[in-house]
Amino acid sequence: MNKNSPSDIVESLVGKAKEAQNIFEKYNQKQVDEVVTAVAWALCKPSTNELISNLAVNSTGLGDVEDKVLKNRRKTLGLLRDLKGVKTVGVINEFKEKGIIEIAKPIGVVGAITPSTNPAATPVNNVINALKGRNAIIVSPSPAGSKVFKQLLEFINIELEKIKAPKNLIQTFEMPVTKDLTNELMLKVDLVIVTGSLNNVKQAAKSGTPAIGVGQGNVTVIVDETADLEDAAKKIKMSKIFDNATSCSSENSLIIIEEIYNDLIDCLKKEGATLLNNEKKRLLEKTLWIEGKLNREIIAKPAKFIADKINLSVDSDIKILMVEEYGVGSEHLFSGEKLSPVLTLYKAKNFDHAKEIAHKILNYQGIGHSIGIHSKTQKRVMEIGLELPVCRVIVNQAHTFATGGSFTNGLPFSLSMGCGTWQKNSIDNNLNYKHFINTTKISTTIKGSEAELKDYFEDYCKKYSPEEVKNLK
Repeated sequence: MNKNSPSDIVESLVGKAKEAQNIFEKYNQKQVDEVVTAVAWALCKPSTNELISNLAVNSTGLGDVEDKVLKNRRKTLGLLRDLKGVKTVGVINEFKEKGIIEIAKPIGVVGAITPSTNPAATPVNNVINALKGRNAIIVSPSPAGSKVFKQLLEFINIELEKIKAPKNLIQTFEMPVTKDLTNELMLKVDLVIVTGSLNNVKQAAKSGTPAIGVGQGNVTVIVDETADLEDAAKKIKMSKIFDNATSCSSENSLIIIEEIYNDLIDCLKKEGATLLNNEKKRLLEKTLWIEGKLNREIIAKPAKFIADKINLSVDSDIKILMVEEYGVGSEHLFSGEKLSPVLTLYKAKNFDHAKEIAHKILNYQGIGHSIGIHSKTQKRVMEIGLELPVCRVIVNQAHTFATGGSFTNGLPFSLSMGCGTWQKNSIDNNLNYKHFINTTKISTTIKGSEAELKDYFEDYCKKYSPEEVKNLK
């Protein structure tokens, strides 16, 4: 037997996880919440957060240290807010009128596949949600983010030892992460959570293990003529440059109504954006994509870094590179996700035309994820919600900060956004603790009455089969 084979390595981890989970599932709610708090503090502790954020940028080459510090803190505190007072042990709901009592049960051992863009915030979000449901969890980080999570796990275990939590509740691979290890993990756990690579999402679906995969972003935002343009420009700038646009919720395209097109561009320029001419646009395209794939040496870097890399002459304080686009699809790469502070602009004749462009972009890339709108017209907001294939419509907000939950909106704090069946996802909402528990329902009798045919078919038969009305009993 080769104890170093992927199968044996994963089997050993899962065996340890099950032992820990068997102990943990006997914890009461207060004990569970203390474990959750310990893990959250391990990342939120200022000195640790600073160290981990620096390590994340240095190891992956992606993002910005200060923004990662803020993201780690904000996302974790937001999740704690969502989980405060939430019952996940024993009876969690009782519906007397239906005679139903709901009891929460753990799933078992969770396998979490996490991306290099958020090597601390995403795994900790998964870990906390899993632990809230009294599960054990094994994290398979991206190879680039592995060093970050291993270091973070050491800090987490220090906190867990203080409260005498079961050992091996949270684990990761000691050796370099490979596709074989990740695929084997998917086969042997009770639930797979995948954030990141589309290939991993597809592999999880093939594994035969219950899987929750989330979809690709490529956020489009419509700005109409009723919007507060200065406010919209500020929010778009804040959102677009945060963590150098590593978020799947970062704005990628703006669709601007024709009559305010130039005015919004002027507002964006005041926020530190610059509009590239066609020659500079072609130069950027050749560098940002190599053989149709995003250039890892360029993405998730500041706009000035990207400009210098391709010898573009821009101001030293430039924040965003903007390009105008007229088409959508693989022949128009700027219509897709860019993972960089590069913003694509489309001019729409009117709101209907804006929706048409947005639909084309969604069908090309990012369908199901989300769309933003800056407008004062509620009717248009509703049109977007009713007509476009997205799971979230973000209204007059900085998209990156809003989509994954915010202290000023009601979406759950998460770094994993489900895109529904549009992207072959099993969830259409933000990944949250409810996805990490099983529910037992106790059903007792209630006062009721037997339904009769006339209760449901009388109107129908009167309209289409009047001769049958007399037979409805």
